[in-house]
Amino acid sequence: MEKQLFNDLLQSAQEMVAIEKGEMPLSAVKTHTIELPNVKHLRGNLHLTQEELSKAVGVSTALVQSWEAKRRFPSGAALKILRLLEKDASFLKKLQAV
Repeated sequence: MEKQLFNDLLQSAQEMVAIEKGEMPLSAVKTHTIELPNVKHLRGNLHLTQEELSKAVGVSTALVQSWEAKRRFPSGAALKILRLLEKDASFLKKLQAV
């Protein structure tokens, strides 16, 4: 098992070098994209201040400001909470009750 893991890692590193050198097209590589929520738009739809959203999600107001300015991006539990809020605004009441 360890040998297979090493071989997979080595192959990935070789592919990375080939892409960097232009020897392998990027399109041949599997890429994954994650659509991030527009926090400012979401906050506006929920009629919340940055402070209110930060308390509901459990992060600092400065972090919400960074998300809105696209200096940082939500991840982990905060990202899941924001996605839930996008799909169901009534989830906000549950968050605020906690």
